[in-house]
Amino acid sequence: MELRNIALSNLRLTNVNVRHSRKAPDISDILPSVRARGVLQPLLVRPHGDAFEIVAGRRRYFAASKVAEEQGMPTDDVLLPCAVTEADSDADALEASLIENVARAPMDELQEYEAFAKLLKQGRAVADIAQTFGQTERYVKQRLALAGLNSAIKEAYRNGDIEAEELQLLATATRSQQKNWVAAFEAENGPDGDADGAPRGTS
Repeated sequence: MELRNIALSNLRLTNVNVRHSRKAPDISDILPSVRARGVLQPLLVRPHGDAFEIVAGRRRYFAASKVAEEQGMPTDDVLLPCAVTEADSDADALEASLIENVARAPMDELQEYEAFAKLLKQGRAVADIAQTFGQTERYVKQRLALAGLNSAIKEAYRNGDIEAEELQLLATATRSQQKNWVAAFEAENGPDGDADGAPRGTS
């Protein structure tokens, strides 16, 4: 692995990052530090054509981009510290991203499921995933079982309406039982809102 300073304009987002999302991440907690001192922790990147894909460090990238925009700096002039890996398979890059993110901050149940499912799709065995991340095979299988969850249940968890224990319990229910739970939940809370049926973020 090689440490290099790479121009912001030469970095690209990639969906192998385990925290990948179409939405820009919340960077409010790290933005003041990046404004004051710049990006200190290297991003993990890999070569991709003439540019570099960000395997881990997406929030640092967005924070640096925001500061460059605020200061009117050309992205060619903004250099970020990067640890450059070889252009390995997506499975290797995803595994590296997962390790880096677990070390930085624990992921929630759905983020772990999505990451483990991607590794499984890339050819990693359950036993290999468990060994790499210091978990039991049963733990990995429990996370992978979340694949069968009704999308409304996943959304309820992401919104903070149900706890992790309830999420895991619902993963063991049949599709019919899950649909009944969703119907009861929406009858009590509304499809997009709190207990009074008002959409989130309104009063």
